[in-house]
Amino acid sequence: MDGMFDFAKTWELITALPSVQTALIAAAVLGLVAGILGPLIVMRRMSFAVHGTSELAFTGAAGALLLGVGVEYGALAGAVAAALLLGILGTRDADRDSVIGVILSFGLGMGVLLLSFYKGRSGNKFGILTGQIITVDSTNLTALVISAVAVLAVLACVYRPLLFASVDRAVAEARGVPVKTLTVLFALLVGVSTALSVQIVGSLLVVALMVTPAAAAARVTASPLRVTVLSVVFAEVAALGGIVLSLAPGMPVSAFVTAISFLIYLVCRAISWARDRSRGVRTPQDTVETAPVPVG
Repeated sequence: MDGMFDFAKTWELITALPSVQTALIAAAVLGLVAGILGPLIVMRRMSFAVHGTSELAFTGAAGALLLGVGVEYGALAGAVAAALLLGILGTRDADRDSVIGVILSFGLGMGVLLLSFYKGRSGNKFGILTGQIITVDSTNLTALVISAVAVLAVLACVYRPLLFASVDRAVAEARGVPVKTLTVLFALLVGVSTALSVQIVGSLLVVALMVTPAAAAARVTASPLRVTVLSVVFAEVAALGGIVLSLAPGMPVSAFVTAISFLIYLVCRAISWARDRSRGVRTPQDTVETAPVPVG
């Protein structure tokens, strides 16, 4: 435990190793993208879709590893394919969960199969699942920044109609908003962002960056602007804090990222609960506990 909180060693690693500095920059970029997209993901109830997309990102990364290609490119191809499938096949609310379940199981199964053919270092296999941020070099960082800028630029162009469609789909359709096109486009943006997040938290734990910070922010405010700002702050704290805390003990980054995200979520839940109690807002549990018992 002493080595886990050796801040002198942590600072030494940060200042001495360019790879760590590159990793921190990559984490900051991903935290920004995940924090901005997260509230829309939560609002559109796409948390499960993010998990399904990450499984095909895992499949693509496993295929790239087998072929000797950059894992990030394979993850991007798999995530984009999953996003397109989800956007096209899951436009109806009634079909969405089943489509995600089908894609998720297929992606996970194919990924495991591809990894079974790989005879290289086991650490490479493990990194796909739990993240390998330290392996990000300047070339990968450039590709990551370009992809992130492209995602944010497209999102800025469609944000207003996308937010309108997320709040009230029926009214948006009646007003002539191209809801189905926006659904596919947003799924594509989520797919690209999911692939970018794989290198930090791995394909199995992408939700920790893409969903948890936004879900926490939504517990303490209903304003779309404040939710987005808080979501970005929470995502940055989780991503950067996870890397910093993992340096001294040399443990997987994903464990710290997910732990920080979960802690932030619990704190926001506690704040929300305390605020509702102070305002006299009755929770469903309170309603059940205080409801009169029928006399038979």
